[in-house]
Amino acid sequence: MSLSRWVAASVIALAAVSASGLAAQARPFTSRDLVALERVSDPHLSPDGKWAVYDQRTADVAANRSSHALWMVATDGKSPPARLKISDGGASHPRWSEDGKSLYFLSNRSGSAQVWKTDTLGQTATQVTASPLDIGDFRISPDGRTLIVAMAVFPDCATLTCTAERQAAEAKRKSTGQVHDKLFIRHWDAWADGTRNHLFAVSEDKPDAFRELTPSFDGDVPGKPFGGDDDFIVTPDGKTVIFSARLAGKTEPWSTNFDLWTVPVDASTKPVSITPDNPAEDVGPVVSPDGSKLAWRAMKRPGFEADRFGVMVRDLKTGATKEIDPDFDRSADKLVWSSDGKTLYLTAAEMGRQKLFAMDASTGKAMALTDAGHIADFDVAKDVVIVQKTALNAPADLYRLSPKKTLSPLTSVNAAALKDVAFGAYEQFSFAGWNGETVHGFVMKPSGYVPGKRYPTAFIVHGGPQGSFGDDWSYRWNPQTYAGRGYAVVFIDFHGSTGYGQAFTDSISGHWGDRPLEDLQKGWAAAQAKYPFIDGDRACALGASYGGFMIYWIAGNWSKPWKCLVDHDGVFDNRFMGASTEELWFSEWENGHATPANDPAAYETFNPANHVAAWDKPMLVIHSAKDFRVPLEQGIAAFTALQRKGVESRFLYFPDENHWVLKPQNSLQWHDTVEDWLAKWIGTEPKDAATPAQSSNKRS
Repeated sequence: MSLSRWVAASVIALAAVSASGLAAQARPFTSRDLVALERVSDPHLSPDGKWAVYDQRTADVAANRSSHALWMVATDGKSPPARLKISDGGASHPRWSEDGKSLYFLSNRSGSAQVWKTDTLGQTATQVTASPLDIGDFRISPDGRTLIVAMAVFPDCATLTCTAERQAAEAKRKSTGQVHDKLFIRHWDAWADGTRNHLFAVSEDKPDAFRELTPSFDGDVPGKPFGGDDDFIVTPDGKTVIFSARLAGKTEPWSTNFDLWTVPVDASTKPVSITPDNPAEDVGPVVSPDGSKLAWRAMKRPGFEADRFGVMVRDLKTGATKEIDPDFDRSADKLVWSSDGKTLYLTAAEMGRQKLFAMDASTGKAMALTDAGHIADFDVAKDVVIVQKTALNAPADLYRLSPKKTLSPLTSVNAAALKDVAFGAYEQFSFAGWNGETVHGFVMKPSGYVPGKRYPTAFIVHGGPQGSFGDDWSYRWNPQTYAGRGYAVVFIDFHGSTGYGQAFTDSISGHWGDRPLEDLQKGWAAAQAKYPFIDGDRACALGASYGGFMIYWIAGNWSKPWKCLVDHDGVFDNRFMGASTEELWFSEWENGHATPANDPAAYETFNPANHVAAWDKPMLVIHSAKDFRVPLEQGIAAFTALQRKGVESRFLYFPDENHWVLKPQNSLQWHDTVEDWLAKWIGTEPKDAATPAQSSNKRS
C-alpha cells in the first residue's frame, strides 16, 4: 500500500456540523478548554519535502497526565493527518533518516528512554539503542550509520555501567544528606546529582557499544535545563560533531560563555573550542548542505542572557568568520539553511509578533515571510517551508508557506473542540511611553462583547522581563481565559520587551521599577482613553516572574487603580533573590553587575520589600516548591507581610510544580483560584456605559 493511500485510509475524520443542521451556539472559551487542547510541536519535513511528521500531545485531564504520539501529514494538503501506529507504545522526538526511508524517535516502551525507528508507514518499531541509561537527545549522521546521543553520566565514570551502578547505589542509600562543593547546587527544578549530559556515538549494528565523545568534559551537552538536539550537529561528511557548551568550573552560575566545540565522531581527539575569542554565548550550530559553511547565533556581552543574537557565518575551509547581519536589529532564533546554501531561514520577534525571515547568507539582508501571529517552529526541505503557527485566538497548527507568502493549513487538530467557541477579538495599539518613545500593547474584548457595555478588566504584566505578551497562544497565561469569563484584557510590551530593537530591550536593566512602571501607567491610561468598554474602576493587575515582581512593586507604588492584585512566582525581596536564585548572571546583570555580598545597596533601589508599608490592596499570592529560579520563600514572605498588615490575601501553594504550573489538574486549580479572586473583587458582569462604575464583590 502506498504511503498516501495508507494515510488516507488511517485518518479518523474530525467531527463536522451537518450542512442540514444548525451550528452550535457560540460559547466562551474556558480554562477547561485550554487544558484539554491537543498540542502540536516539533515538526520535521522528509528530505524530499513531501511529508511532515510532528508530535501531538494529548492531555488526560482526569488522570492528570499527558501522552505523546507521532502524526504525519502530506505537505501538498491532499491527504489529511494520520496518527502513526507505533505511537501506541509511546513516541516523541521524531527525526527522518537522510534517505527519507526511516523515522527515528524516542520511546520508553522497553522500560527506559531509547532510540527506536520505523519505516514511513509507522506500523512497527525496531529498537536502535540499548543503553543502561536514558537517552536524552539524538542526531543521525548523514550516512545513516551512526547516531550521536546524549546521556546524563558521572564525568569520572569510564563506562555507562559505572553510572548506572552508582545511581542504583545512591537510590538504596539510607542517609539523605547531600554534600556540595560548588554551585549549581540546584537548577530550575532539580538538585544537582553530579551527572553531566555527555555525547556518545553508537552504531545500529552494535546498539550497546557507546563511544564517548566528551569524556571528562566539565559541562553539559545539551545544556540544562532547556537544551536539546539543536545544541549539537553532525557535519555532512559524517566525520565531525559540532556542539555548544559552557565549561562549568566554579563559575557556571554566573557565566553565559557558551562556546562552539568540535570533536571527531571516532573520538580520536578531545573536543576543541572554535569560538574561544567570544566570552559570551555561541549557540545553535548549523552546517550548510555542501559542508562548506558553518552558521550559528552569537551574543557579544558576557553575563547578559537577553543580548541580541547575531548571525555568524564561517567558511570552514579558510576559517574566515563574520557576523552577516549587524544591521538587523532583531535577535535571531533557530537557523535552517536552504538546500542551495544561499539562504538562512530564521525566526525573530518583531513588534509583538514572532516572524519567519529569509536572510541572504552572504549579505545578511532579511525579508519577513510571515506577518500576524507567532511562528513557534518551522522546517525547510527542498523548496518546501512549513511553519508551526499560533495566535492570540489560535493554538498551534502546521501550515505550508507558499512563495507568495500565503499560508495553507496542513492540520486543524482542535477544530472539533473549538468549533462552537467565540474568542475575544483583539487588536494592537500604541502610545508614547517612557522618554516619549513608542510603546505597544494589546487589548482584547471579552467574549460576547456588546457595544455600549463597560467590562471589568484584567491587566496582565509579562515576565522575563526581557519577554513579550504578543500575538501568541499560551497554555499558562492565556488572555482568552479571561475574555471567556467576561473580562476585557490589557497587556503592554513595556521597555525591556523583546522584538522592538536591542536598545529597547536593554533599557530595563537597572530600571526594573521606573521605566516599565511608567509604560504600564501610560499604557493603562491610553487603553482606557481609546477603548470605552474598559471599566477602569473595576480592574485587577496580574503578573508572574518579573510580572510578579511588578505586582509587588505596584502594590507599594501604584495601587490606586486596582481593586485586587495577583502575583505568581514573583520577586518580593530583590536582595534575597540575588542571594538564593540559581542562575546568578540574571540578578547580577539586572542589578548593575553587583552581587548581594559586594554591593547590597544595588539591590535595594527597586526592592518591593521596602514598600510593604503602602500595601493595602487585596492580593492573591501563588508560589511553587520546586521553583528554584524565584525560590518559594519569596512568595511566603509576601503573603506573611500581607497577613501581618491585615490586608485581604490568599496563598496558593503547589508542592510539585516549578516556575510554571504544568500538570492538568494543577492548571485547573490555578485558573479556578485566580478567576474566583477576580470575580470576588471586580465581578464578572458588564455595565451600561451610562451607569456609574462601582466596585463589585459579586462572585460568578
